[in-house]
Amino acid sequence: MGTKINSLNNTETSPKKRVLFVITQSEFGGAQRFLYNLLSRLDKSRYEILVAVSADGGGKLFKLMGSLGIRANELVHLRRNVSPVKDILAVFEIRKLIREFRPDTIFLNSSKAGFIGSLATVFPSKIKTKVVYRIGGWSFNDPWPKWKRWLFITLERISAKWKDVIIVNNNHDLEQARELKIRPREKVVLVYNGLDVYKMDFLPRDEARERLKISKEKFVIGTIANFYPPKGLKYLIETTEHFKNNNNVIFMVIGDGQERKGLELLITNPKSPVGDLGSPLRDYQLRHKVFLLGQIPDAYKLLDAFDIFVLPSVKEGFPWVVIEAMAAKLPVIATNVGAVPEIIENSKNGFIVEPARPEQIAAKIQDLLNDEHLRQELGIQAHQTVLFKFPIKKMIKQIEDLL
Repeated sequence: MGTKINSLNNTETSPKKRVLFVITQSEFGGAQRFLYNLLSRLDKSRYEILVAVSADGGGKLFKLMGSLGIRANELVHLRRNVSPVKDILAVFEIRKLIREFRPDTIFLNSSKAGFIGSLATVFPSKIKTKVVYRIGGWSFNDPWPKWKRWLFITLERISAKWKDVIIVNNNHDLEQARELKIRPREKVVLVYNGLDVYKMDFLPRDEARERLKISKEKFVIGTIANFYPPKGLKYLIETTEHFKNNNNVIFMVIGDGQERKGLELLITNPKSPVGDLGSPLRDYQLRHKVFLLGQIPDAYKLLDAFDIFVLPSVKEGFPWVVIEAMAAKLPVIATNVGAVPEIIENSKNGFIVEPARPEQIAAKIQDLLNDEHLRQELGIQAHQTVLFKFPIKKMIKQIEDLL
């Protein structure tokens, strides 16, 4: 799956800047999308790149790195979930990789990689390399108990001293870093995610609908998300209660993950307990209203199959999928978390609702159902926002300046 490094200390001297990218898992989420978009556009004549990634998530990122001609090294011990023994072994595993590759910069993606990777540069003795840490959304903003939230804040404060630069992708996280005294050696920098609108190869609506087996008369509210608690998918399912008597409206979710069983329970056994999802009991079923489609490669290509896009998250950094949906000229309803209020101007290029409020999502869906002109206008304005405010070239330039 990954390629091990042999005899890197004998590598011929090169003027290229060496950059080691470390990421916690291979499953394709926001951090992996950022890394792929960045590395597919970096000037390979200027950089020698190595990606170190855990095999967690099925290995998709390894395949993508191979398609870019970039070496990828499997981190055997680094895992998404906390494991004291494996975490200690991961520190030494990354440290060994740093000593072999001798990077000018180590670029850490996601919370776990950020802590373990930066610790590897200072323990047991300091290694001279620039440490850049990009966070796609502070982990302490996840729906944790209060004690766990403060534990993550404390870990971010401690490990910030081992980093030179911290990159955040929304102003809310930037302000939190200041308020909570998360201070790296140099600075905290805001870099928005970016897209190349002209290279978004969306499938035509009819073809996308045929792929998803959607009949022409159906009005589709859709989303794309990994099934993790921060994505708030249970609230999207609760939203469907407001449309149970409208047979033309259906809800589709592309994705998969640890919450699948709980979400399926909400859909198919509404009178049963729902465990951690904690949703109220219902007296109806949703098996013909809500469809969990599983993981689909390059799911963004199917966005034109939807009529409305909804992001029901309770926590986000800068959600790629929102600007992808906007690039597809879809009307978007998203929750007031992370960078969403920096992307969407409410009622101008989309709608913003409060998190964990399915009745607010339902009300905005109804407004859009009733007004085709509004759907079109929001879609057009959304597309223009991505085109002019979030260009990929700007993101790449800002990151290169920090390497």
